[in-house]
Amino acid sequence: MSGLLSNLLQAVRDRRGKDMRFLCHRLLSERGEASQTALAQEIIKAYKGMDAAQRLGFFEMLCREFSPDEAAVRQAAADYERTPNTKALAALSDAVEPPRQELIRRINTAPGGTETLVALRGHLLDLSRDGKNLAPIDTDLRHLFRSWFNPGFLRLERISWRTSAFILEKLIRYESVHEINGWADLRRRLEADRRCFAFFHPALLDEPIIFVEVALTNGLGGELEPLLDINAPVRAPDKADTAIFYSINNCLNGLRNVPFGNFLIKQVVAELAAELPNLRNYGTLSPLPNLSRALKDRRNEEGFTPNRLSRLLADYAADLTAAAKLRDPVEAFFHLLEAPLSHRDLLAAPLRRVALAYLTKAHRGERLYDPVATFHLSNGARLERINTYGNLRPYGLEASFGVTVNYRYILSEVEENHERFVRGRIQVSGDLFREYKTVRTAWQPTREKSHAGEDSEAAAGRSSHHAA
Repeated sequence: MSGLLSNLLQAVRDRRGKDMRFLCHRLLSERGEASQTALAQEIIKAYKGMDAAQRLGFFEMLCREFSPDEAAVRQAAADYERTPNTKALAALSDAVEPPRQELIRRINTAPGGTETLVALRGHLLDLSRDGKNLAPIDTDLRHLFRSWFNPGFLRLERISWRTSAFILEKLIRYESVHEINGWADLRRRLEADRRCFAFFHPALLDEPIIFVEVALTNGLGGELEPLLDINAPVRAPDKADTAIFYSINNCLNGLRNVPFGNFLIKQVVAELAAELPNLRNYGTLSPLPNLSRALKDRRNEEGFTPNRLSRLLADYAADLTAAAKLRDPVEAFFHLLEAPLSHRDLLAAPLRRVALAYLTKAHRGERLYDPVATFHLSNGARLERINTYGNLRPYGLEASFGVTVNYRYILSEVEENHERFVRGRIQVSGDLFREYKTVRTAWQPTREKSHAGEDSEAAAGRSSHHAA
């Protein structure tokens, strides 16, 4: 080690843990690659030793001292407006980029840098949930992660019973949709009529980024229990005609909302099509994780207001009020939902309609209320079928009163469906077409005539359903 680098490290160690501000400014000012790496390692060590309060102070310092220089941005913008050439544009681009981004890039050059930054974003998101405004750092991290975790860097691997126990244990721990209850449960999910695929990143050894579980079946089923029953007979995969994606799990909190799940679906479909040419249908058996919450969210004007619920339930009002012995059908509906399995036949139709409204109309801000719907519909799937009482496990009843939904991926329609979704149109199957029109009218009756285009889009879903 050179004397200069040795002196630098000694100066850094004298202040490590006491002054992360000094370390970060010093890292940005260094030009030598070896010095940058050594400083990045010191920052990583100091960060790992922080508690939650120290992390918050560190993040606030990054927001305060490593944001763009406003005066420089204004000057660069004025220069570009006066002389809009390549040089002025490059200067403007440099001015608007926060110094935090270059700091993050340099931290990433040290061994363990990527792992530390992913963990750091997880900590940041936890603090943000407590009301701390740390959005500028999150924006920078997501911007960089989109490049570092693009499909070109990710490696798709099939997970089998022969995969290392170290990784299998992580799958059990990371499964957040349908809990894996021990090794016997996991083994059944890896049998011949099941598939599991995961993305890995070269900077995160033996750490799955996201994984998907697939059941090979005959037909697109709507009930979860046959897929999770560890005693279900194992069927020959070459006899299956349908692949059902029934669980997709993001493993690392620090990579939340980094969009690589859509690439996983597409690559897995390609893998399955190559391995099993007998497969004709690709779809999901998906949860509605926020249905119960959305129904109770009375303050959300883009959600289930009392008037909307009244209109949605109008066709079932007499039966609901008679069964609940209440005069208001909305109150009757909620009363009966307290024990949904005791009123299965009565609740099935109104629950299906409300679920369809939740999946296609309820918003929170500018996004659909349901994140799973957003994921699959934006990937080009269509809304195929709603299944009342498809998940009777306690968590399914609590989150969605047992409702599940099938999204279907028709490969020839994926790109067109994606474009429709970007334009605000949701593609539904022919079986849902009439009910979808009823939902749309009940949701915003005064705008019924303005949605003629949506009728044609839904009709397209009907025709393609019959053609598929």
